[in-house]
Amino acid sequence: MIHRLILPLLLILFSAPLYAESCPEYLNHPIKKLHSTQSLNICETYPGKTLLIVNTASHCGYTPQFKELEQLHRRYKDKGLVVLGFSSNDFKQEAKNDQEIANVCFLNYGVTFDMFAPIAVTGEAAHPLFKALAAQTSPPAWNFNKYLVNSEGKVVNYFDSEVTPDSSAMIKAIEQTLRH
Repeated sequence: MIHRLILPLLLILFSAPLYAESCPEYLNHPIKKLHSTQSLNICETYPGKTLLIVNTASHCGYTPQFKELEQLHRRYKDKGLVVLGFSSNDFKQEAKNDQEIANVCFLNYGVTFDMFAPIAVTGEAAHPLFKALAAQTSPPAWNFNKYLVNSEGKVVNYFDSEVTPDSSAMIKAIEQTLRH
């Protein structure tokens, strides 16, 4: 009986490091969480998950999309979707510090998915994550661009700011990606 319990436990313990080794380099580095001293490595924290990566800003006309992103997170998290928000001031619409950004995300919109401290998402200064996303699709042209990344780390869909998280196109893409 105990042997049947040990094998699944060992698989769980060692699957994250194995995935991190095969995970694409652009997803495999620590990124500081918003209003926290903690950093997360996407490969180690979310092995084998489908990712919805979004560049965000607190003072943008698209900021209300946080509510719909949170709904996606709650609806699909148990099916393998991870929503990740990356705060950025590249378009000069982000709050001036982590506390204000956190208030908008966590208090105003009830965000429970992981949000990250401000990073550059465009140009030469762009974080390697966003350089790779742009190389596979398009660089963010504004806030709230969305990149759907399959469980192997390949970008399968790109949605610009105007495509809302609750749109039929996004829901269809997420559901198709989760099935494969």
